[in-house]
Amino acid sequence: MISPVDRAAIEAQLDRPIRGALDVSHRCSCGQPNVVLTAPRLPDGTPFPTTFYLTCPKLTGAIGTLEANGVMRELQDELESDPELAAHYQQAHEHYLTTRAALGEVPEIAGISAGGMPNRVKCLHVLVGHSLAAGPGVNPLGDRVLAMLGDWAKGSTCAGDAKCG
Repeated sequence: MISPVDRAAIEAQLDRPIRGALDVSHRCSCGQPNVVLTAPRLPDGTPFPTTFYLTCPKLTGAIGTLEANGVMRELQDELESDPELAAHYQQAHEHYLTTRAALGEVPEIAGISAGGMPNRVKCLHVLVGHSLAAGPGVNPLGDRVLAMLGDWAKGSTCAGDAKCG
């Protein structure tokens, strides 16, 4: 359950009302939410495959820069040439599906995780959200992107006056 304080922080981060949020899955070093666990079906009935939704604008911006600089293509090439990485990414996909299924079955998105898993690299935001929520070692590509970001939160403001880093 999301507290009123967290709800206000998340809505300030997103600059809009949150939809289908169930809980905070991860927090920045300052304590503000940065990943929200989201229902597989939004209140309006829309299927929603993004179980771990990033909310921190500093983090989403930093990831967007990596995407614009071709990191998705680099990771896709590596995924295609490294069977061990591909196997670990398949496990991440299965973890994602298992976690979402525990929240409710949505036939329209059955077997579909997010971020391109298990065969593609489509959205670094989803992979990082999964890594932050599940912890290190679950999503190898999300972990790699986090390593590329370094100390992304240092000196940033997530919501209100909270300073990270």
